[in-house]
Amino acid sequence: MFHPVVDLGTGTVVAVETHAGPPAASSPSPRVDPAADDVRRAVEAARATADLGTPLPLQIGLRAETLTHGDAFLGELHHGLGETGRRPQEFIICVAGGFPPAQRPTVAAALSGLRRAGYLVGLAGLGAGHAPLDLLVDGASYLLKLDPELARRARAEPRRSALVASLVELAHRLGTHVLAPGLATQDQVVHLRELGVRLVQGPALAPPEWRPGMPITVPVAARDEPTPQDLGLGPRVSEFTLPAVTLPHTATADEVLNVLNAETGITSVILVDERQRPRSTVDRTRFLLRLSGAYGHALHAHRPAARLADPPRPVPRTVPAVAALRAAGKEEERVYDDLVVVDEVGRCLGIVRVADLIRSLSP
Repeated sequence: MFHPVVDLGTGTVVAVETHAGPPAASSPSPRVDPAADDVRRAVEAARATADLGTPLPLQIGLRAETLTHGDAFLGELHHGLGETGRRPQEFIICVAGGFPPAQRPTVAAALSGLRRAGYLVGLAGLGAGHAPLDLLVDGASYLLKLDPELARRARAEPRRSALVASLVELAHRLGTHVLAPGLATQDQVVHLRELGVRLVQGPALAPPEWRPGMPITVPVAARDEPTPQDLGLGPRVSEFTLPAVTLPHTATADEVLNVLNAETGITSVILVDERQRPRSTVDRTRFLLRLSGAYGHALHAHRPAARLADPPRPVPRTVPAVAALRAAGKEEERVYDDLVVVDEVGRCLGIVRVADLIRSLSP
């Protein structure tokens, strides 16, 4: 099964959640180890997208209890995901479920290990899952996924709506994203957007048979006016960071073209080195113009895409949006190019679209 992760600010799909189907009933296993089965299903879910040709990041699920089984299971996960041909930063691993307090150090260490390997890490079931709040800090999560029931009932129940608003504010202060899954009606989507949620999923946006490349329904496609919380220095860049589409810096122009043709919503491709640090940025419009000219494809298709790229415009994730916007304005010819959000060691965490920053800061 596939579910789009939709960015309400741009009306585009920015990631794809994938689930493995249930095991065949005709071949029951005598005794299945839950952790081993969890890893197997995560790898199978990633493999299921191999024939779809989507360059978007994949969101896969993992149980918190699996993280307590040590490095052997995480090594098996890493090996299996690597066989799909994708790099770690192309996966968002959402960890769901609770665990005994005594196992907290083990879980925190496993989350750190996943991040060091380059994976984007998320915590699922926020608002209902049994995860200590300080783990949101120690885990340095890229994504906080609300409990689906909480997300759906927020519109009709003011107390749940207040809880969602508080969690969104907490996430903003921690520099992470909030994803609201399971939204069934357009009214639910609109209400969650009013509470500050930008990433959403659910039947209100795509039917069960949805596949990457198919259309989606977006009730809200623009950010509202700034809220009182946006006063002062305003929001940080991390609040507007979207998953980046990345390729190795050795990729050819033809490989970049295939990625851009696969998803029309992609505005840029970030070429990264072996440590996931941005080496150059391929802007969609300029790249396609260069290839569409006379003999353009023949001249460039099998040569490095970096020849048609520009230097990246990196910004730290903690920088205020207004400062990032000023930095973007210093280059007149590239003022609307995507900014590359980096962590403290210069690794690519995602991109920020300048148009989003302008909308957020417009009175």
